[in-house]
Amino acid sequence: MCDDAWKSRIDDLRRQLAELGSTIRRLDQSGLDNATAQLLLSRKRAALEDLMKRGRSDAVRSAEMVRSQRG
Repeated sequence: MCDDAWKSRIDDLRRQLAELGSTIRRLDQSGLDNATAQLLLSRKRAALEDLMKRGRSDAVRSAEMVRSQRG
């Protein structure tokens, strides 16, 4: 994944997480059920974590390829 696209996706997920967190707080304050929002928040957090792990491992692989080409 291109660096810009990867960073953009991470930024999008972070924005969505912030919005969901805000929605959950408002639901709590209103005394309404927030189970669906909490589930979606958990899924988005997992997606962000996965994306960050994959991005890190892609960066490590790229660095290893560069090192092997130099050596």
